[in-house]
Amino acid sequence: MGRLNLLMALALSVFSVGIVLMPDLASAQLRTNYYANTCPNVESIVRNVVNQKFKQTFVTVPAVLRLFFHDCFVGGCDASVMVSSTPGNKAEKDHPDNLSLAGDGFDTVIKAKAAINANSRCRNKVSCADILALATRDVIQLSGGPWYPVELGRLDGFTSKASNVEGKLPKPTFNLNQLNSMFASHGLSQGDMIALSAAHSVGFSHCDKFSNRIYNFSPRSRVDPTLNKQYAAQLQGMCPRNVDPRIAINMDPKTPRTFDNNYFKNLQQGMGLFTSDQVLYTDRRSKGTVDFWASNSKSFQKAFITAMTKLGRVGVKTGRNGNIRFDCGRLN
Repeated sequence: MGRLNLLMALALSVFSVGIVLMPDLASAQLRTNYYANTCPNVESIVRNVVNQKFKQTFVTVPAVLRLFFHDCFVGGCDASVMVSSTPGNKAEKDHPDNLSLAGDGFDTVIKAKAAINANSRCRNKVSCADILALATRDVIQLSGGPWYPVELGRLDGFTSKASNVEGKLPKPTFNLNQLNSMFASHGLSQGDMIALSAAHSVGFSHCDKFSNRIYNFSPRSRVDPTLNKQYAAQLQGMCPRNVDPRIAINMDPKTPRTFDNNYFKNLQQGMGLFTSDQVLYTDRRSKGTVDFWASNSKSFQKAFITAMTKLGRVGVKTGRNGNIRFDCGRLN
């Protein structure tokens, strides 16, 4: 009986791994040398633009990173978040959950698209979706994170509707079950989710996104008890009641301009800004991963590369399901 159970467990294990690793037909067409014959210099062109934007403002880093994540989680990585609204259509970017996306993210992709199109060999041959994926890798590396090869071959989506955004992006108040469920719907594991959460190592947040944790958490406790008391006092100082909602603060209070594993060290000290950050440490199911990556930067970076690669495969458009936009902000 014991041997039978073992064999069944092994079979289920192999079967479940097969499900996780089996790519859909669209993402299977992605490859790192996709533009080798049509625009061989695409990576250096994008990198040059990103470098220039990075020198102008560090906001470029979290702006591009958030733009990529918000794009991929709503209808797949197809640059639909780039599209502007028209009188007849309210686009994704104008949904309330996307209004906080910084303009520097959009500007980076638009400028990279222009630089690519200035090359006669490359004109109208590189999708906005691929440009965003490349720019995301570049801002991560420029801020101290790992370099990784970017799979290319995504096409741009045909639609962009604000109504499609509702319920598709994680909220700052999410618990572990809610986070796991949302990420799992895109083929991402709990480990992928925790690794991707470390993007908050270089982000900014408006005070209203976490004010409940420092002023009215619950009837029993005005301040969230999982929040470091000294950190809570600092947050109250930076975000007093009725503060201008446009005021933003660093999500990582210690190394806000470096993409690193300090995000996990902050969680160990009760300094995760959102409930959805701190829960990764307070929930025993994810605490071990946080502890491990807090003490092992190389393992975290390896996991982050895996997670970003998987994220970049979400809902990609190929063949007749997409096209290459002439203008990233408008559908062809």
